[in-house]
Amino acid sequence: MSEQRILVVSPSWIGDMVMSQTLYSLLKKHDIEIDVVAPAASKPLLSRMPEVNKSMLFDVGHGELRYGYRRQFARSLRRNNYQQAIVLPNSLKSALVPFLADIPVRTGFRGEMRYILLNDIRLLDERRLPRMIDRFMALGLPAMAPLPEPEQPRLTVDERNRTECLRQLGLNTNATILGLCPGAEFGDAKRWPASKFAEVTRAAIERGMQVWIFGSAADRSISDKIIEQIPPVMREHCQNLAGRTTLLDAIDLLSLCGEVVTNDSGLMHVAAALDCRTVVLYGSTSPTFTPPLTEKAVIISEDIACSPCFKRTCPLGHKNCLNLLDASQVISRLQEQ
Repeated sequence: MSEQRILVVSPSWIGDMVMSQTLYSLLKKHDIEIDVVAPAASKPLLSRMPEVNKSMLFDVGHGELRYGYRRQFARSLRRNNYQQAIVLPNSLKSALVPFLADIPVRTGFRGEMRYILLNDIRLLDERRLPRMIDRFMALGLPAMAPLPEPEQPRLTVDERNRTECLRQLGLNTNATILGLCPGAEFGDAKRWPASKFAEVTRAAIERGMQVWIFGSAADRSISDKIIEQIPPVMREHCQNLAGRTTLLDAIDLLSLCGEVVTNDSGLMHVAAALDCRTVVLYGSTSPTFTPPLTEKAVIISEDIACSPCFKRTCPLGHKNCLNLLDASQVISRLQEQ
């Protein structure tokens, strides 16, 4: 048995969950057993993180209180004898379960009046901790301790599931695969236009590549637009997988992509954690705060006064941070390989 057992209250977003693996890697080096509480959307990722001992579904929607459910869930945790809970989200509600579970040390950053719920409250110094991964790792160390160099997130691949996905979806690996991730759950201000993804798709197919488009059912509209804007003769070389795969299926299939072009999204962080060569388009968000955690990433962004604004939709109505990014910039970077 490990000497210490810690409960982590995880982030909800897929990208944030991938980045949280830097914390789990840090804790695991100290022979700590790690259990993680996670919502349904991001929980499957934990099965691909070998550092995590146990993942537990926390079935509460974003913004819901459901105090009775939280209290019952907390009671079920008491028998696990956690010495510490690390709360990664900054909301008050996220700190309720560790408090109700009577976990002795409850660590998190100050936020939303959590003074009673947390008893190891950290003050966030954004200059010392500029990246999200820095903030995650800092919560796994004593206050103000120096940060070690983070380990790059590494998601494992299920080869048997990958083979089955290829069979069921009628895919092949006869040609080099370019993956496209045109969605971004956060909002439109993070989505490069479909017409520009279509230009990249045409150029890739002309080079003899095939293109797989990834995303959730919500991304089906933009992925359909991409295919509509390429010549019919090329469409047999482009597979629209948006809404046709689970998150774990997408992990396994993305691992086959030689290159990936993506918005700043959850799947971007997945591709980086699979060590794919990744071209990332940043608009309303910042590569300083949530960069792709791989040396194989190429970042493309437009240096304009209003970016990054961190808004879901462009407050000025022009979305120039992304609209001014020309497809030729992406195509030239892909052709470097």
